Amino acid sequence: MFDSTALIVRAIQAACRDVGTAVPSDERAAYVIGLGLRDALAHAAPDLPPERHAELGQAYRRHYFASQHELVLFDGVLPMLHGLKTRNHWIAVATGKSRRGLDEALATAALKGVFDSTRTADETASKPDPLMLRELMAELGVDPGRTLMIGDTTHDLQMAHNAGTPCVGVSYGAHDHTSFAAFGPLFVAHSARELHAWLLDHG
Repeated sequence: MFDSTALIVRAIQAACRDVGTAVPSDERAAYVIGLGLRDALAHAAPDLPPERHAELGQAYRRHYFASQHELVLFDGVLPMLHGLKTRNHWIAVATGKSRRGLDEALATAALKGVFDSTRTADETASKPDPLMLRELMAELGVDPGRTLMIGDTTHDLQMAHNAGTPCVGVSYGAHDHTSFAAFGPLFVAHSARELHAWLLDHG
């Protein structure tokens, strides 16, 4: 939903500089998007001793929240969400963000009330473990066959595969969409408007 890849990459790289560990490339930093913070930073900074991961996490949060006001929704996302709501679809969020990060992002984007349920990585297992998706399905009372996971990372699509739900990928987010094929997405959208059109035709 949010055009956040560049901000997250910059925050990870700045945090690594702060703690004096090797700064990951843009590609390596972007790969961890969607994971819970602990798993993400361990991958982004593999040479940093585990006992310093908390310090790295604090540095990341400082840089991220300092610039979070820059986040914007991808063009077409808000009309898509409201269009799905008018068709009585349930909409949920399964994210690697923290609860604080998600709540602030949704408030900033004036999205309160759009989502029927949300789960964050600090409340349950991180992707690609299917637990957060299964919790959302249980809470909403829907089975895997009537659930569609939409994601921009291989972590999202692998979580859907692990939970036994169909998935759709979007190419305008964090991961190269050519890596999605292994998870059998029903469709790969190249814009929010393209995704909206596909959902109207197939939802």
